[in-house]
Amino acid sequence: MAVKVNIKKLNPEAIIPTYGTEFAAGADLYACMGGDTVIAPGETVFVKTGVALEVPEGYAGLIYARSGLSCKQGLAPANKVGVVDSDYRGEIIVALHNHSQETRTIADKERIAQFVITPFLKADFNEVTELDDTDRGEKGFGSTGKK
Repeated sequence: MAVKVNIKKLNPEAIIPTYGTEFAAGADLYACMGGDTVIAPGETVFVKTGVALEVPEGYAGLIYARSGLSCKQGLAPANKVGVVDSDYRGEIIVALHNHSQETRTIADKERIAQFVITPFLKADFNEVTELDDTDRGEKGFGSTGKK
């Protein structure tokens, strides 16, 4: 089931997000910087896409790394997963961080991240003095073992 998402080109050279395959969950976001973008080791660069969009109410747009770019070149969103709320109308910008030890170059119009639109539940936080007990309790950070 596809959900309708209005999108506006802020730059006439921008590329509308595309899905790489029929069953892809994430649509590819493309760099729209007017030229190549150089990212030094350990540096974060805000890469423009040239598009703004309307995420439907009750949904969020999540910006994830592209596996090839992150695993082979060390380039991934600096905030790990970017969140685009349904009331945001500005340009979609990816904070791309270079985790590698080498300078990397992003070509203009290169696929830089993937955009997943997903429903979410809004919580009504209710303060209490005690929480229900479970077998796990407060154990965390590897408490269930490796295997």
